Amino acid sequence: MRVFIADDHDVVRHGIRHVLVDLGGFEVVGEARDGREVLNSPVLGACDVLVLDLSLPKVSGVEVLRRVRATYPELAVVVLSMHPEDQFAARALADGAAAYVSKQRPSADLIAAVRRAGAGARDTPPAPVTEAPHLRLTRREHQIFLLVVSGRSVVEIGAELDVHACTVSNHLTNVRTKLGAQSVAELVRYALAHGLLPEAPR
Repeated sequence: MRVFIADDHDVVRHGIRHVLVDLGGFEVVGEARDGREVLNSPVLGACDVLVLDLSLPKVSGVEVLRRVRATYPELAVVVLSMHPEDQFAARALADGAAAYVSKQRPSADLIAAVRRAGAGARDTPPAPVTEAPHLRLTRREHQIFLLVVSGRSVVEIGAELDVHACTVSNHLTNVRTKLGAQSVAELVRYALAHGLLPEAPR
């Protein structure tokens, strides 16, 4: 089973490779430190599974997931993230990921998830305990929300998502309305309170 690893932390990426190759018996055929490297990799289409961190610089993991699912529908994606599963797993699985594994989980869980994904299985999204306001955001609104609270400007988000800045602003207005936030600072406070703030890019 051929695996591609995408994580911006060198030490973490090395650890993932060790787990997958030495413990799982997989073949790692490619690695990337940011979202652009993932999308531009010439070997991505020849892989069976992409192990993807959500908090990637240049192009976010959320956007990478969307584009990979559109370009390589047969490529299974296992999201490996620092974010708790009860907050992010349902969204990632709805966006096309085959599995979601928190970085706090044991190595055996990642190996099992990659094996399931490579065999064509898809995990079932966990049922949310309560309907938090951010769970009512659309896929694009949620994506823009995460980019805004990670420090990206409207213009930068438009360039990354290949949409007009006005479109980003319209989505951002909807996000503020749904989350009851009047400013970016309030959106950041909301993200912190719900454990949604992405890792700062290296």
